[in-house]
Amino acid sequence: MNYAYRECYLNDAMRNLGEMTEYAHDACNINPEKALRYFVISGYANRFEQGDPGAVCGLSGTELLQRAAEKCGEVKEWPPAIVKYSTEEYYWIGYILAYFQWSINRSFGSILDTVSPDDLLNMYPALHTASEERAVSSIADLYRNRTQAGRLQEYRKRMAMTQAELAKVSKVNIRTLQQYEAGSKSINKAAAETVIALAYALHCRPEELIS
Repeated sequence: MNYAYRECYLNDAMRNLGEMTEYAHDACNINPEKALRYFVISGYANRFEQGDPGAVCGLSGTELLQRAAEKCGEVKEWPPAIVKYSTEEYYWIGYILAYFQWSINRSFGSILDTVSPDDLLNMYPALHTASEERAVSSIADLYRNRTQAGRLQEYRKRMAMTQAELAKVSKVNIRTLQQYEAGSKSINKAAAETVIALAYALHCRPEELIS
């Protein structure tokens, strides 16, 4: 498997990104979505993706947020780092996101365009006590479903078709089509004739609609 960077940096990356999202929420009143936007726009996310030791383990999570935010024009008196002896949901968001990015080797930007911090927050109750591999598998399912959903929607829009029009031409139930586009139902699990009908209506190959 082609991981994002050497595994020896992974634990530091997970701890530091976890500390960053926790510090943002608990100490700075910055929600994880905004903190991670700073992380991506500032270029620190790109350095993480390349396994740059100066970004992955050369800064604490607190310093990472401060540097990223300042690069984005957020200049203020920063609160001191927080000291906690147990980790909770806002730590887990960054912690598991770092593991997920490392395991699938996609950019943080593309991941966060598909899976939001709120999605991870909603997964926390069921997954925070599970192994990292199981948590990443669940996140990967959501990521894959939404990526496929986006592809189906993109092809439909290219054809200037509404969902109702596509449902009529393909003879696929409109509710099912809506579920595919919302990512709540995986087109990968659709019957072959359904995928073929959609592809025929959209003038594309069936394999272009599934992974």
